[in-house]
Amino acid sequence: MTTDAGEDIRRAAVVTGGGAGIGRAVARELAAHGYGVLVVGRTERTLEETADGYDSIHPLVADITAADAPSVIVATALERFGRIDVLVNNASIALPRSLSDITADSLDTQLAVNLRAPILLTSHAVDALAATGGIVVNMSSAGSLGRRGWPYFTAYGATKVGLDFLTRTWSIELAPLGIRVVAVAPGVIDRGPGGAMGADADAYHRFLSDIAERTPLRRVGETTEVAWWISQLVKPEAAFATGTIFVLDGGLSVT
Repeated sequence: MTTDAGEDIRRAAVVTGGGAGIGRAVARELAAHGYGVLVVGRTERTLEETADGYDSIHPLVADITAADAPSVIVATALERFGRIDVLVNNASIALPRSLSDITADSLDTQLAVNLRAPILLTSHAVDALAATGGIVVNMSSAGSLGRRGWPYFTAYGATKVGLDFLTRTWSIELAPLGIRVVAVAPGVIDRGPGGAMGADADAYHRFLSDIAERTPLRRVGETTEVAWWISQLVKPEAAFATGTIFVLDGGLSVT
């Protein structure tokens, strides 16, 4: 398919939270595999940095929690590429709090970004994904799996558990439409500059070092590793995988 912009696009993806970290790596990995990619985020500068050097990556500045965001994102992707083959629900926000310090605003923010937005965006994308036999990839977290607790991450962890439930549920509901749904659950990933989410850079690196010592593989993950797995899960050769949560945490969750 040749778009109005003159691009020869055979597959297309939407990646939310594509301005940095895992989202940026996923967008670039999919672009390297021949996808046209719509990267969605709030900051034009970081989205443009993601797209720098990749002609097939196209930024869309949008707040995914806005009422019109799902329709705008889907319409923009279809206008740009004529199709949607992959939807990566990557955008999320973590606001660590002790239980006694949780506020209604902090709770609502995390629920809106991490759970409400992917539900509504996926709902709006169903018809487009059904037309291509597409794939939904939800970004979970290894910290929300199993029987361990996760102090100070009440809201964030709950949203990721919710995404895991949605992954299983949607995989059954959407299977008759030819749509696969999987989730990737990274452990601690070195997101590079900005990965500390406002924390002191030295403290962030000490945190990464501490996790590396506790991880069986003796290191933390890289954003490119998560992106590579996603690029494999959306391949036709992975067509029998659905409803599954793929854990990428160097073995930490099973220790």
